[in-house]
This record gives sequence, structure tokens and C-alpha cells, in this order.
Amino acid sequence: MASREVFWNISYGYVVYLLAGLAIAIWLFSFYRRYQLWRQGRPDERSQEIRKRIGIFIRTTIVDVFFHRKFLRNPFSGIMHLTIFWGFVVLLLASAIDAVSYYSGLHLIGTPYLWFSLIVDLGGILILIGLIMAIYRRYVLRPKGLSTILDDGIVLTSLVVILITGYMVEGLRQAVTEIKPHPDWAVWSPGGWVFAKIFIEMGQEGLRLWHKFLWWFHSALTIGAILYSGLAFSKLQHIIVSPLNIFFRSLGPVGTPAPIDIEKAETLGVGSVRDFTWKQLLDLDACTNCGRCEDACPAWATGKPLSPRKVVQDLKAHMLRAADNPSNQPESTPPLVGEAPGESEIWSCTTCGACQETCPVYVEHIVKIIDLRRHLVMAQSRMPETAQLMLRNMQSRGHPWAGLQSLRLRGDWTSGQDLKILAEGESVNTLFWVGCTGALVERNVKATLSMTRVMKTAGIDFGVLGEAETCCGDPARRAGYEFQFQIMAEQNIEMFKSHNVQEIITSCPHCYHTIKNEYPKYGGDFKVLHYTQLIADLIGQGRLKLTHELSSIITYQDPCYLGRYNGIYREPRQVLQAIPKTRLREMERSRNMSFCCGGGGGHMWIEEQPGTTKINFMRIEDVLKTQADTVVTACPYCLQMFEEGIEHKGIQDSVKARDLIEVVEAAMKQS
Repeated sequence: MASREVFWNISYGYVVYLLAGLAIAIWLFSFYRRYQLWRQGRPDERSQEIRKRIGIFIRTTIVDVFFHRKFLRNPFSGIMHLTIFWGFVVLLLASAIDAVSYYSGLHLIGTPYLWFSLIVDLGGILILIGLIMAIYRRYVLRPKGLSTILDDGIVLTSLVVILITGYMVEGLRQAVTEIKPHPDWAVWSPGGWVFAKIFIEMGQEGLRLWHKFLWWFHSALTIGAILYSGLAFSKLQHIIVSPLNIFFRSLGPVGTPAPIDIEKAETLGVGSVRDFTWKQLLDLDACTNCGRCEDACPAWATGKPLSPRKVVQDLKAHMLRAADNPSNQPESTPPLVGEAPGESEIWSCTTCGACQETCPVYVEHIVKIIDLRRHLVMAQSRMPETAQLMLRNMQSRGHPWAGLQSLRLRGDWTSGQDLKILAEGESVNTLFWVGCTGALVERNVKATLSMTRVMKTAGIDFGVLGEAETCCGDPARRAGYEFQFQIMAEQNIEMFKSHNVQEIITSCPHCYHTIKNEYPKYGGDFKVLHYTQLIADLIGQGRLKLTHELSSIITYQDPCYLGRYNGIYREPRQVLQAIPKTRLREMERSRNMSFCCGGGGGHMWIEEQPGTTKINFMRIEDVLKTQADTVVTACPYCLQMFEEGIEHKGIQDSVKARDLIEVVEAAMKQS
């Protein structure tokens, strides 16, 4: 019956397992040293809700590891990685079966052996296909987001040689034991069969000699790859580090920085790598330098100096330098923010979350950047002039706006409106939180008034704060001024409680995210709805009738803080699809892969890098490709950015920017 001897033609073959065990022990020691390096970071409680974490890890493994969901967004590199991954899974299982067979004496024979041979060979062929694609992509196509270093060449070359020599060893064995006596067995190992046909005329002695030499060479190279992976902590380490990073990823809201105890904190923000948490340091090693985050980054796409990939790699270089300087003496450890990463990189981030959405190993870029900003602002008072002006306004006026907006009073928008403006201590169940932009910027005030009229029509009993409302603190927090954020958060929470507020409805996704996801850390746990959720629910209940035909072609902009941060994609589209004679055309980059408008992370007020394309100007090009006559959004920042982009493009007559609530009001049943 069909079978093969595990160590055919090899004496002392068990030595390979001993050497492999030694190599793995050295690898484990190297990994332990890396673990010690991560432990230098500050504590970060990531072992909470362990059952939930395990469940999420299993689902993530199935979707993002086994089925490569994130990888396959780029078909070429996705298929490349998929073939390498599954090929290695097959070979790993085959190696385990071989070891068990050798030590147990239980060998595969007959049909099971033939199928085993075929599956193992096909696994190796899959890897070879993936490696050839990787070499072609890295050294011929050279996509912009892909950075190539010496380690890449060493890893790819080693793997190719290991696989080819493996097939050569198999072919030399087949040429002696199968090609002539059992040709029907040989074809079940197609990779080895090809080489067997090449070597068949070599002669028995030559075949055995070359088989023995190549077997030991192949084994030594495999063991060498394990040693190299450990000693150089090469890219191969991601096989272990990436699952570890995925397991310990944040289970909380995207991009939410940890609170700082201002009075007790030894360091404000992150001034050295030891100020990062251990998980943030693990992130740096988990990054495979693949460039997917760079490809998705709107700042990088528009010529800004920020590359999320490079920031992580630069921080990793700082971490390794710190490891060589255990005493952490300042004279031998360069500043964390300086030449790499530079201040201009840190301030170019809009905190849109595209980098984290596309990262297959769940590196958390945003909080690192905010932590670096925190140190620059609160410890060193270093920030762009426009950021400084914004923060001064928040301190003195309670909002970030300057110019004409600063001349308006917070409650001016309520003038002449029949609204319940809450008096001090007056209770209300539902509070409509307007937000700075919705209350002070004339264009956005129109959307605010539409919102109040729609809620009245639906019979919702709500109140507003008028002059008493202040900023939620989001711009200060994203700009790194945690002190100002905490003051505003605590004041607002106290005010909500003084009015016995149970439910808060917001127009701004940034307010929504901040009050819903960040205020609970300060004792402010309220039910918070973005208005798109409310409107979708009202339509579903039949309390709002959208019967007026608009006959528009609409494209919808997913606000970053509504979509990627909070997963609200369905409700806005449900509302738009409920409007008669309205056609919705999605932009190429939409939903979780939507392209930022450029206003987040404080960039409504922080000036973009001079000499670069404005992010909203680039996004307008996406709108034009849909041939829509209206771009609709559900964010006051996006609305302003699109209006500016439309004006810059000179297309005011053909394309309009509208807030979703304005479209809803226009489509409501006419009385």
C-alpha cells in the first residue's frame, strides 16, 4: 500500500527535532526579552471581561484571519497573503502529523497517505504562489504605501529557498522509491513529481547523495529561519505578535484616550516611550509595516507629512533605542517628538480612524497621536498658532470659534422660536444638545432650526439650554489639551444632572461620541442619540411621513465620528431611502471606508499644512464621480467642508451640500 518512510535515506534524523527544539527555545527567550521591553510601559488593564474578549477574538480570527476580510479590500495583496497564510497552516499541520507518526509508529498508508501527500504539496504551492506575488509587488509594482527594508528580502528569499529545496528533496526521494516502481503514487505529490522527472536519470547513488545533502540543507535553513526570526525579531514574528495584539485590542469606543489625573500625573501625555502603556508598545511590534494605514490616510493622500505607518515605525525605533538605554538618561535618548516623528506629522492627523479601520492587526494609532499632542500642549506649550487660538477661545468663550461667530451669542439662534429654553434647575427628560457649530455658524444654524421643527412635528417634548450651553470639549481633547476638556466635561455633566436629563439628542457626531462614550468616565452616563437614529426610528414608527418628492440624485458622506467611531451607517441611509423619487448613489469610498472631510481632530480650526491639497477639495472629486446633484451629510463639520469645496470647485449651480435633517424637512408631508 502507498506509504513513505519518514526519514528515508537519513541517519539520525531525530537530531533535526532536537535542533528545532533548541531554535524554538532561543526564539522563546528572544520573545521573553521583548515581553520585558513591553512591560516597561505603564499599566493598562486589558484583562477585564475576559469571556467577552475571547468571544470577540474568536470572531475576529474567523473573519479577519481565516477569511482575510481586511486584507481582501486590496485584491492583489489580499490574495497574496491569503495563499501564504493557508499554505503555512497546511504545512504546519503536516509537520505535526509527521512528528506524531515518527514517535508513535502510526503511519499514514494507502489512500489517506496519498491525499495527505496531495494536500501538503498543494499547501506548499499556495505559499510559492503567494511569495512570487509578494516579490513582484514589493520589487516590481512598488506601491506607494509599501516600505521595503533588508528584512523583507531576507524573509522572502529564505522562504522561497526553503520551499523549493523541500520539493527537490521530495523529488529526489520519489525518483528512487516511486517514479519507476509506483508511478501512480508519485503524481499525488505534484511538486516533488516535477523534480523527480528532472532528476530521474541521475543514478541511484547520485540521487541518494544529493537527497541527503539537500535534506540537511533544507532542515538547517528552516532552523536558521526560526533563529533569525527570534534573534532579529523579524517580520516573521507577526505570526505570534499579531494574534496577541488582536486579543488585547481595545474593546471600547474607537480613538478614546484614557483620562489623566492632572493633579497626580507624573507626566502629562507621552514624552518618552516609557510613558506609553504596555499595550501601546506591543502595538509597535505588531505593526508589519504593510502600509495599508498609509494608503487609507487622508492626510497622506493630500500631501501632508503624516504617514500612520511611519509614525508607528519611528516610535518603534525610539522603543528599541530606549531598550539600549535602560537608565533612560535624557542625553542618550532623543526626544520622542522631533525629527521622527515630527511635530508637523502629529498635527496633521484628523483622527478620522481610517488607519485603524484598515489595519489587519488592530494597531491603535489615534490614541498614540493624541497622547503625543497632550505632552506637546500641556508639558511643552508647543502647538500650531491656530490650535492655540482655538484653545484660548474655548477657555475664554466656552467655544472654539473666532471671527464673525465669536460676535454671536450662544442663544441667538433661539430668537423668535417657540422653544423650551431651560431655566436654572428646570427638569427635562429629553435635551436637544445643539453644539457650538450648530449654534454659532449661520449655515449650520439653518440645520439646527430644521431639527427643532422636525422634532416638534413628531410631537417630541424637548428642551434646549440656549446661552447655558457650552462646548462638549471634543476639540480640546483631540488637540491634546486634556485639562480644558475635563473642566468642560465635568461642568456639562453637572448641568445635565441639575436638569434631571435622561436623554440627549445631538446634531454633531463629535458631540455624540464625546457625551456618549467619553463622559461616562467622569460620571456622566446618559442615554445619547444622534439625530439620524431618532429620525429613522420616527419614520419606522410612522410618526414622520416623508411624502414630498424631491427627485434628487443624492450621495451621502459618512461622518467619521458617526460611522467608523460609532458604527452608524444604516440609519442615515434608511432615512434617505424613505424619501420618494430620491436616488442614492454611493461614493466609491463610503461606509467604513469613507474618506474624511478634513474637519476632525481639531482641524475645523487648525490650519492644514501649507502647500498641500485640502482634504475636502479631494473629497469633492469623489462626489463629482457619482454625478449626484446633492451631497448630504449628518455632521456640521462635513457640511461646512463640502460647501467650501463646492465653492472652490465653482460648481455651486450643479451640486448642493445639505444636512440630512434639511432634506428630511423638505420631504415631510406638506400641510
